[in-house]
Order: sequence, then C-alpha cells, then structure tokens
Amino acid sequence: MTEILSGQDLIDAGLRQGKWFGEALAAANVVLEQGGTQAEAFAVALSFQPAPSVPLHAPGTVPFFANIEADNADELANVAAVTSSMNALMRTPVIKAGAIMPDACPAGPLGTIPVGGVVASEAIHPGMHSADICCSMAISIFPGVKPLDLLDTVQAATHFGPGGRPRGQQWKPAPELLARFDNNRLLKDIISPAIEHFGTQGDGNHFAYVGTLKSTGETALVTHHGSRAPGARLYSKGMKLAEQHRRELSPETLQQNAWIPADSPDGDIYWEALQLIRAWTKANHLAIHDAAAEALSAKVADRFWNEHNFVFRKTDGLFYHGKGATPAFDNWADDATELTLIPLNMAEPVLIVRGKNAPHGLGFSPHGAGRNFSRTQHKRMQAGRTDAEIFAAETAGIDARFFMGTTDISELPSAYKNAAAVRRQIESFGLAEVVDEVIPFGCIMAGDWEANAPWRKKRER
Repeated sequence: MTEILSGQDLIDAGLRQGKWFGEALAAANVVLEQGGTQAEAFAVALSFQPAPSVPLHAPGTVPFFANIEADNADELANVAAVTSSMNALMRTPVIKAGAIMPDACPAGPLGTIPVGGVVASEAIHPGMHSADICCSMAISIFPGVKPLDLLDTVQAATHFGPGGRPRGQQWKPAPELLARFDNNRLLKDIISPAIEHFGTQGDGNHFAYVGTLKSTGETALVTHHGSRAPGARLYSKGMKLAEQHRRELSPETLQQNAWIPADSPDGDIYWEALQLIRAWTKANHLAIHDAAAEALSAKVADRFWNEHNFVFRKTDGLFYHGKGATPAFDNWADDATELTLIPLNMAEPVLIVRGKNAPHGLGFSPHGAGRNFSRTQHKRMQAGRTDAEIFAAETAGIDARFFMGTTDISELPSAYKNAAAVRRQIESFGLAEVVDEVIPFGCIMAGDWEANAPWRKKRER
C-alpha cells in the first residue's frame, strides 16, 4: 500500500495549519505515488509553506507628522487620544509614513486611523478609508439663481435618511457604469443597492449647502456624502479579504489595520472596485446637482469635486490613505482640478482651497472641522436647553433644515471644533491656500431620523 502524507504529519512537524496544507499535501502525495521517498515528499510539501509572519515595527521607529495645535483642555485631551492611536497604528509592518491634520479626532479602538489621519503604505488597508468609501464634496455654480430658490429646489430633489429611494422614485446610474459593476466580482451583487441608493445622501454629517461665492456673489450648491450602501458593502468585503491576508502574513497586526497586498489578485480586483465606487459616488453628486439645474431651467457655470475618504496611489508606488483628509497634491486623480473644498460647519463658509503638497502633511489638507466630543457627549453637554432653543441660537442668520423633520443637535455648529482655529492651523502649517469661500445661506441635513423610530418608541413605552 502506498504511503500517504497527512495534514497531521505536517502539524506534528510543528507547522502552522493553513489553506496551504491542501496544495502541499496534494503535491507531496504525487511524489509518493511516483515512488519518491517520505523525505522527498515532505520537502515538496514544505515548499508550499507561507513566508514567516511579518513582524510589527518597533514602537516609535516610524514617526508621523502632527499638524495640529491644542489651545484648550478639550483639545489637549483630543490630541493625546489621537497621538496614542497613531503611535499604535504606525507599528503596522507595511506602513511607511503618517500624518494628522488640524481636524483630527479619534475614531475607534486604540490603533484605528483617526478622522483627519493620513497613512502611506505599501498595501491597501480597507479599514483606513472606512465604510464611507469616497465620502466627498461637490460644488456647482448657478449664476442668476436666487439662493432660496436653489435651496427649495434641492430639498425637493434630494433624499436623506436611511435606505434608498422607494420603488417608482429611483434614479438609475449610467448603464455603462452598472456594466462595469457586473464585470467586477466584488461589485456584481451590489448592482441593486447601486440603483436604490443613487440620488441619496444618507445621514450623519452629510449635507446639501447653498451659499454665495465671496468673490462674485454667484449662488453655489455644495453637497457632501459618500458611496452609501454600495460602498459600505464593498468595505465589508474588503475587510474580509484583508483579514484573510492578516492571519497569514501578520497575525500581530491589529484587525482594523489589516491589509490587502497590492500585487495580489485580491489587490487588483479591490483597487478596481474602489475606482468604480468612486465613479458611482461622483455621478451621485452630479445627479443631484443636475436635477436642481433642470428643475430651475438654470445653467451650471462651473463645478468640481474631491473625495476625502479614499486611497490614492502616488508616483512613488505607495498607497496614501486619507481618512477624512483632502488631497492637496498635484494630479491626485485623472479628473482633479487645482481646487478642493473644505467645509467647517453649516453656519461657516465652505473654503475653496488650493493644495500646497506639504511634505509634513504627506500632500493632504483637512477635510473639515472635526469633533472634540462624541455625538452622545455633545448632547449631554447641552442639558438644560431644549432642542428648539439650541437650534435657534446656533442657526441664527441661516436657513437650516432637517430633511427628516427632527433637529439633530449633534450636527449643529457647537458639535464641531472651533472653525476659526482649524482655519488658522491650515494656514500656519502651510497645508492649503484659501482662494475663495462659499458664504452660507442655508443647509439641509438628514436630522435625527431615529427620534421617532418604532424601536425607540417601544423602548420609551
């Protein structure tokens, strides 16, 4: 009877069990069937063994640039938390450099890339662009249109809140884009949500903002949202792929920092999927802008956009992950212009900036004002005043609206960092040059869509 090499034989030899066992045993047993020795078969099996685990960087060996200043106790606590998380993050073996922006704030367990964080890596880390892939900004200029008319029209055209548009009211992306989804194995089962969520903006800090250009007085629409359900589903798939590679390549790496090797089949297909999600998100912005223009019979004089939750590949071959960080280097995408957008809060101007490709920012600038407190903590700090009182005080002078009908005080200006301080740090650290502003007229956000949710009412009863 021909001798057979088993998985137990490999385990008894002190080898770590893994997916490679199957191919290794098949090849080894072919050697035995052809009359080879046990030693020869074992040598063939060993040739399938994965490379040794990639060790973590020693603490402090890969530093990061801190483009942030603390001018009060709350900021000091925030910067300390962000710094601790970045120190843990920088131990990830494939990371080459990092930076934090003036709007940085923690976003998860220790070692998670903060909002306002930038990381340069040899690989792609789904956890570093987050579930809101390609969260982004878009602006269109509407000469001769009154701000109130535009705001009313956008409110009628857009859609906020959970889920997508109901059947019969859905907008369909371009057939060519959906065909490209169908040809990507990570996206082919996401076509339905790509249709359902097209023309929607979600919840949280996403908005439709109407104002006037400081330079010309022309009316402008600025939208802020990400890739909705299609992006969230791709993120989940990306994290599963990254986890498989983490277990094999570097079990010591924190799960949230797992990576997909760029030169692998998984890396190729995921990178392609990211570009398609980016195309979907840009089309989603412009569909809302175009719907407003059509309803008003208005001409769009100019428009541009930029993402701030994404992965960019530079000419040095590294992958630059911006988690709430705006690209400020030349030619960051095929459709890049020299200008990008930085919002602060609904009562402050949206900054139109030109990036400075600062080395200490890894070529990025902030994406907004960030937070010093969680939403829950901020709400607790408002105790003693009604939501109506808070809303009236913080939105005086602007037309602030909540699409779902209920004020979300965690999205009012006081929920964010001091806008003037963030703007001052953009200048003092040389991260971007402000070339124009959109002066606020009004803003639409989702609002507290959970306030009247059935599960909450049941709990209250």
